[in-house]
Amino acid sequence: MWEILEHRRTARQLKKLPLEILKRYEKWKDIVSVSGPTGLRMIRGFNDEPLDGEWSGHRSSRLNEQYRVIYSVERNEVRVEVVSVTAHDY
Repeated sequence: MWEILEHRRTARQLKKLPLEILKRYEKWKDIVSVSGPTGLRMIRGFNDEPLDGEWSGHRSSRLNEQYRVIYSVERNEVRVEVVSVTAHDY
């Protein structure tokens, strides 16, 4: 099992999300908790990809056309840290 940590600003962001996006995020968390980032890569709809530039070292998963989850993976531990759930503006 993977541990999912959410940044403290993520809770505020989640309150502002449309219900459809919030449900998709919960499904994303279910997949990550069971099979980690490799499970996300098997599902084409999430379009999980590494980021570069300012966000180098982080990954992005698509919740829909507009919203993304930005997260990082700690290699030493079975842990995923969600940095942001936001409209695609990075």
